[in-house]
Amino acid sequence: MGSEGERDPVGPGPSDPRALRRDCQHRIFVNRSLALEKIKCFGFDMDYTLAMYKSPDYEELAFALLLDHLVSIGYPQEILAYKYDPTFPTRGLVFDALYGNLLKVDSHGNLLVCTHGFRFLKGAEILHYYPNKFIQRDDMKRFHILNTLFNLTETYLYACLVDFFTNCSRYVNCDTGYEHGNLFMSFRSMCQDVREAMEHVHLSGCLKEKTLENLEKYVVKDPRVPLLLSRMKEVGKIFLATNSDYNYTDAIMTYLFDFSHEDKAKTLQRPWRSYFDLIVVDTRKPLFFAEGTLLHQVNTDTGKLHIGTYTGPLQHCAVYSGGSSDMVCDLLGVKGKDILYMGDHIFGDILKSKKRQGWRTFLVVPELSRELQVWTEKSELFEELRSLDLFLAELYQHLDSSSSERPDISSIKHQIQKVTHEMDMCYGKMGSLFRCGSRQTLFANQLTHYADLYASSFINFLYYPFSYLFRAPPVLMAHESTVEHSRLDTGEAGTALAPWMAPLCPSRQQVAEVPSSGGEEDDGRSLSPPQHP
Repeated sequence: MGSEGERDPVGPGPSDPRALRRDCQHRIFVNRSLALEKIKCFGFDMDYTLAMYKSPDYEELAFALLLDHLVSIGYPQEILAYKYDPTFPTRGLVFDALYGNLLKVDSHGNLLVCTHGFRFLKGAEILHYYPNKFIQRDDMKRFHILNTLFNLTETYLYACLVDFFTNCSRYVNCDTGYEHGNLFMSFRSMCQDVREAMEHVHLSGCLKEKTLENLEKYVVKDPRVPLLLSRMKEVGKIFLATNSDYNYTDAIMTYLFDFSHEDKAKTLQRPWRSYFDLIVVDTRKPLFFAEGTLLHQVNTDTGKLHIGTYTGPLQHCAVYSGGSSDMVCDLLGVKGKDILYMGDHIFGDILKSKKRQGWRTFLVVPELSRELQVWTEKSELFEELRSLDLFLAELYQHLDSSSSERPDISSIKHQIQKVTHEMDMCYGKMGSLFRCGSRQTLFANQLTHYADLYASSFINFLYYPFSYLFRAPPVLMAHESTVEHSRLDTGEAGTALAPWMAPLCPSRQQVAEVPSSGGEEDDGRSLSPPQHP
């Protein structure tokens, strides 16, 4: 993962590439190069993209509704005592429906963190459940990936339920669930109940109804949204594709674009639909990016659908329901590579639009603001890890296959694990969204593979011209990031990397090979180069 402004300009200019970078909170980060002037169409999701929900207020509301529903279907009243704790869950965790554990894994399925309820498992406890500290995450019936911002409340609910039943004297703990008299409740059935509760809260409309009752409390209103969209409309087409129904979409978007009470100059307010060339609701993503559904036109006065499938041309300010991504391209007269689609859902928005349609992709990662804050404010912890890696390298520097000496590295490994844990706790109880120590998470890997660009908000486009070239720095392999270039004419070793590559590489004193401080299971190893700053 890279960032803009890494390359020195041609000709005279600042010698330090850092002088060219924008404020980190305004930056857009680059995984694959993208020329913004080639984009002819900007696409948006609504929830958690155009409409940001206020955290933790929104999650607290959703969590309370989930608990109410579970109690209504027979769960003990005592679970209502749990309150949402925003410091515990992070996105990208995996719920194991066989053993009831929440897992943090890397892209290969190697375990990074394991909890049972709110208790963090270690050593022998982890080996009891996962002898290889590894899971087959392709087993979707057993492993449920919690990747979306909506999943945060679901993640926390799993921890609460496991915590409650584990510590309640009425229930007998078993590896795969709980016994109560002649009844057995498996973690799999608990997972199914929670999934059904999530569907009820979202599909029944109770969460939307509560949100609309107090928009100011639950929805972020930013005057820069209409400003940016009006500028985008000057250089390309804009469409909205949301899974929400029209009535909810209209209420949210009206709120986001209505600044009549705050506009002292009383300038003419544009209706929100005028900012878009195409509006599609009820898209049912990710199905929208495959075969899709029938396309209907929405009666914007009643919110009901017109009878029959819509087959006509694109109508200005009209609203459609269903359809597919192919339909978007046909109605707007654009091809896949012409579209930059922005969303928050790594699977429903980004992965499917990239793999099936070839759209260019922008992932909204609200957590990035906090991640960058920790990255910059806790730099001493990262430096301490680097120092420990160097110390480890020195112990092995003069040893080869003839050496019988075996350095005692136990204390260094312990210190590495201690610093890694301290670093992870700066992000929250489950650590960083992107890494555990020096190892990237499954979420980070998916972001790297499927999002061309990413930032904490799409609003960051305000700080770039529409002629901007987002240039991705090279992804260095281990032999490139740890071996210096050699000057063949003099026989001297020297760092010949271009300045724009330097931020990705270890500093000169860090290029020595660093042996592993243990097996794959250790939490702290040599710290890889910064990925997003």
